[in-house]
Amino acid sequence: MRYLPLGDADRSAMMAQIGISSVDDLFEGVPRSARLTKPLDLPPGQGELSVERAIGRLAGKNRPMGSCPSFIGGGAYRHHVPASVDHLIQRSEFLTAYTPYQPEISQGTLQVLFEFQTQVALITGMDVANASMYDGATACSEAVLMATRVTRRKHVVLSSNLHPHYRDCVLTTSQFLDLEIDVVEPLPEIDKQTACVVVQNPDVFGRLRDLTALSEACHEVGALLVVAVPEVVSLGAVKSPGEMGADIVVCEGQGIGNGLNYGGPYLGLFATRDKYVRQMPGRLCGESVDADGKRGYVLTLSAREQHIRREKATSNICTNSGLCALAFSIHLSLLGEDGLKGLAMLNHQTAIKLADKLAAVPGVEVLEKTFFNEFTVKLSGNATEIVEALLARDVMGGVPAVRLFPERPDLANHLIVAATETNTDEDIDAFAEALGEVLS
Repeated sequence: MRYLPLGDADRSAMMAQIGISSVDDLFEGVPRSARLTKPLDLPPGQGELSVERAIGRLAGKNRPMGSCPSFIGGGAYRHHVPASVDHLIQRSEFLTAYTPYQPEISQGTLQVLFEFQTQVALITGMDVANASMYDGATACSEAVLMATRVTRRKHVVLSSNLHPHYRDCVLTTSQFLDLEIDVVEPLPEIDKQTACVVVQNPDVFGRLRDLTALSEACHEVGALLVVAVPEVVSLGAVKSPGEMGADIVVCEGQGIGNGLNYGGPYLGLFATRDKYVRQMPGRLCGESVDADGKRGYVLTLSAREQHIRREKATSNICTNSGLCALAFSIHLSLLGEDGLKGLAMLNHQTAIKLADKLAAVPGVEVLEKTFFNEFTVKLSGNATEIVEALLARDVMGGVPAVRLFPERPDLANHLIVAATETNTDEDIDAFAEALGEVLS
């Protein structure tokens, strides 16, 4: 067998070495109720060519985002990634060392991470950022845990308008901890028992808000404000969370340098204030000098479970999304400050065009007036059925709100739509025309 190289003699020798008579002896510690009594219902083994064909048939059922006008957002956004990004991340000095387990040997990688941290701190308006996390949702859950460590409080308030994936990640991570978590909107009065308030900007429905008053209310009682930003391109146009008084900022960095990739791998951004840096999870890359006085880079403040006792660790994040962070840093460097602002404004202007066009369609009500590149519309029919009808007309019309909030039937007619720089005027016209046909 090509992929099962061990024969019966090999297995017998291994079992004799560890003192068992059969493979079943290895599972004696597993309760019989937890063991399979028959093989899994899987197809029999096939040759390599047959498997390739089967996988090809499955792949053929997918509809690539670029194959037709698409207005899907909901936490993952299609942006143009220059070809130079993919070319540069495949250079061997980056690709072979993007996770530095012997970090000081990988000076090129560490310098990239150092620059990446600087970029993240600048766009979020914060003092310091780590070397990245897995994605926006896990970064959000780590922010909540960090806030409870900083404040030594147990009460956490999550906005109901936080993306459900972020909310669920927080709830999953904290389910065995002694925390009290409320998911509410509007936000309640914050008291001295509150560790943090977690809000999203723009929120899951696309609404933008000024969080300055909220941050002041949090700080009056010693609570922290955590701001989640699933659309990182918005930071090129919107007042940064740091300017509004946020204590911890978490972002999904996928929108810069990284494709949709079927939902991953993605890139979590995490930034905070200097005074909280020792409680920040993950890795932090710092600048130092070597024995000859030359500039060098090191990992510092890596208080992770693989380094110290679990109860003293700031997180169980064992690595960073290094290759995705590299792609982000290269793309952002190519854009520059003016380029990021221009890209963000192009997104916003495209979304305004889309909102105006859809508002003119009978049976469509645009609910948001203040948004970046995503907003919610109320339709005269069921949003899920309408999205399917649009797809039959070669238009990906957005995300039905009930897909994110299945517990809320009041959102059955609500559709969350996003526009980016990849959407042309022809795409917008096709969307409006198709939607008019479906609703008529």
